[in-house]
Amino acid sequence: MESKNIIFALRTKKGLSQDELAEKVYVTRQAVSRWENGETTPNTETLKLLSKLFDVSINTLLGSPRQMICHCCGMSLDDATTSKEIDGTFNEEYCKWCYHEGEFSLDFWKRYQELGGEDGFDRFKAQLLDEFNALQIPGLPKIEKLYVLSGSFINLEYMLPNGVKIKFLDNQATYLGNQLPCEFGGSRCFGIAAGMDFLLVCTYEAEGANPELVLYRKR
Repeated sequence: MESKNIIFALRTKKGLSQDELAEKVYVTRQAVSRWENGETTPNTETLKLLSKLFDVSINTLLGSPRQMICHCCGMSLDDATTSKEIDGTFNEEYCKWCYHEGEFSLDFWKRYQELGGEDGFDRFKAQLLDEFNALQIPGLPKIEKLYVLSGSFINLEYMLPNGVKIKFLDNQATYLGNQLPCEFGGSRCFGIAAGMDFLLVCTYEAEGANPELVLYRKR
């Protein structure tokens, strides 16, 4: 749907006339009319006001020209899953589980100061990528990106050679990791995870079924 139709639909759904909408976002009725005729689009500041008024993202107002993903965990975003700031405005860079009302909810992000700020965090991730790729595990593709993942989501249980089942992660913590297809094909894929002091590589089937530990190494 085009932006002009979206603004019209949102305005009429809210029961507002063009004059009433114009008053709420500090523009003229003629400006609203031009938006709805497709002659112009709102400027950035007006889009922010419309986003808050209609409780939809700016991306939605513009007709969803880009696919949004959380810069933290990598999940796809829509209006229902996008995070918000304290004032209720959308933050279209993160999902509501990773970032909520001005605060990151995952502990890796809260450790920016410890890691030397955002630049330091990026350097840490780059170092982990180098360490994972240096392992040269057969079938594991080159790893290009790491996401912040919840321990409760990736904490699989592995059967050790002695028959003991064990989990290596903490459900309440978060880790840097990714999922990658096996270069040899088949139904299994690789999962990788890292903390401050370890690297973990495993394989599993769909939905984490039948996991097998490939490597757990202290850094």
